[in-house]
Amino acid sequence: MKQNEPTMIAGALASATGKIEYGFTNDYMFRAILQQNKKVLKALIGALLHLKPENILSVEITNPIELGKKIDAKEFILDIKISLNNRSTINLEMQVRNQYNWEEISLSYLCRSFDQLNSGDEYKKALPAIHIGFLDFTPFPKVPEFYATYKLLNVKNHHLYSSKFSLGVVDLTKIDLATEEDRKWQIDHWARLFKAKTWEDLKMIAKENEAMQEASETLYNMHCEQTIRDMARAREDQLRWENGMKRHIADLEADIEKLSSDNEDLSSELAKKDAKIAELERLLNNR
Repeated sequence: MKQNEPTMIAGALASATGKIEYGFTNDYMFRAILQQNKKVLKALIGALLHLKPENILSVEITNPIELGKKIDAKEFILDIKISLNNRSTINLEMQVRNQYNWEEISLSYLCRSFDQLNSGDEYKKALPAIHIGFLDFTPFPKVPEFYATYKLLNVKNHHLYSSKFSLGVVDLTKIDLATEEDRKWQIDHWARLFKAKTWEDLKMIAKENEAMQEASETLYNMHCEQTIRDMARAREDQLRWENGMKRHIADLEADIEKLSSDNEDLSSELAKKDAKIAELERLLNNR
């Protein structure tokens, strides 16, 4: 990339209008932006973990992908695994479709991240693991929350069992529930940025935050790369296909349930008629 290209991208972004075709909630685009721009990655991690910039010495994505390269849907890695200061492992994930298995998915990723000891290593060397999901649905409707953090606690006295195991959930549908602390660290601003549907909204949200401006410019840059757009579209198509298949399966299951119910009713009617026939034959034979 030439030295003057970022300026050209920024200028082009300034005049961009209309709908954002593939925004941050596209999991491929989300991954591409964080992998492409370390400044954005650092700023987002800092906000989520309440860390000042000077406390983030290093941040590296340990499971990068080759951007623009065609990836089979079965091989696509949803979570972004990050090494923070070489002292902890963080997983970030964008999940906009509720598959009603978020608890199991997040626990699976978290456990894998924590279980990284080599043979012979002491257990105390296990690095802290944190999984944070950005969800466009509410995982626990009875207790909605914008940014929730879950840890292992004693159920009686709430004593923290270990600080090395943590789950975070940012509910993109509940930005209005952001706490004062969420707003202090601008996590609500990041959520609005991720939810932006037009370039106008994106620029308005990002105008007073340098890292968010960088994120917006990187998103625009990604949109200018045809191979990146192709992969983002492929992810949308794949998820659309999966949702269609799931709806079709649900419809078939509903049909089977109805047929089963109808069959039970029919069997009951047949049993009544058989009983009636048997009674009539008994009366006929007894005459």
